[in-house]
Amino acid sequence: MRSKNEKVRVGIIGVGGIANGKHMPNLAKLPNVEMVAFCDIIRERAEQGAKKYGTPDAKVYTDYRDLIARDDIDVVHVCTPNRSHSFITIDALEAGKHVMCEKPMAKTYAEAKAMVEAAKRTGKKLTIGYQSRHRADSSYLKKIIEAGELGEIYFAKALAVRRRAVPTWGVFLDEEEQGGGPLIDIGTHALDLTLWLMNNYEWESVMGSTFKKLSQRENAANAWGPWDPKKFTVEDSAFGFIKMKNGATIILESSWALNTLQVGEAICVLCGTEGGADFFDGLRINGEKNGQLYTTKVELHHGGVAYYEGKSDDPGYLEAKRWIDAVVNDTDPVVLPEQALVVTQILEAIYTSARTGQPVYNPAVRK
Repeated sequence: MRSKNEKVRVGIIGVGGIANGKHMPNLAKLPNVEMVAFCDIIRERAEQGAKKYGTPDAKVYTDYRDLIARDDIDVVHVCTPNRSHSFITIDALEAGKHVMCEKPMAKTYAEAKAMVEAAKRTGKKLTIGYQSRHRADSSYLKKIIEAGELGEIYFAKALAVRRRAVPTWGVFLDEEEQGGGPLIDIGTHALDLTLWLMNNYEWESVMGSTFKKLSQRENAANAWGPWDPKKFTVEDSAFGFIKMKNGATIILESSWALNTLQVGEAICVLCGTEGGADFFDGLRINGEKNGQLYTTKVELHHGGVAYYEGKSDDPGYLEAKRWIDAVVNDTDPVVLPEQALVVTQILEAIYTSARTGQPVYNPAVRK
């Protein structure tokens, strides 16, 4: 355990949108953190990150291997496209760094499993950037569930549905770089949140469907401007039916472009033997008391005692703070790599089922 006055020295690998939008600004709010190294294949981006968030002597790199070779860096944040999550994370762990890797864990289950194995082998901490667990509503609901107020949760919906909000920048539409579209991009958040709230990571079988129905349209209406159909090589929507070992069932819905008015991102519906919950109109709890049905909309007062930590209740800030606290205090991170591994395994099973038209069974469960 390190001294309270000792700074945690962080290196950023990948200084693009997610690093600038979440990781670096929130790390900058932590008094016991200093960002000392920035790496990006586009040097100008690394230089801009260093100028805005780095220490006066922060160094800039275009090869991540030069950054992780430094023995004065404690923690690395991997904020690159999905294709490189696995090998950069493994190399950083092997170099003696604790690693926060942005979601999804990896393109494939095999890559994600290798990451977990590297963390165990090296004894270094590894976590994945599922910040929805740190939201006020999900944090409160987790406590409600742990208190038994929903009973046994046996049916759930995991939702990451956009009507028409296709990300047209970067490599989001590139299957080779990302491994998929909305399922692996935003569906991963909804599935992680649902599994975590249910505290159920043993899946038995998966059926999946993916579609490319709207992606090939020219000049399509879109929140971020028309996409280029020639570059749209991933699905525009994906759906999964997940059966758990204990019989619980999860329906996963994800889309960037879908003709629907029922939208929501990183939310879920939970149905238990004693009550239910959803995030459709804020956090709502429903059930039965004294022979009558009830619905309660939870009023979450920001900065409330339940989750106030001194500066902000922003999920990105709490994710960064709790991660660094885990490093400093040598405790488990909120998102365990073994949990994120199951998310990746299920996502891969949905893609495989969609491609083959057949159900995918978990070999660890169905022997």
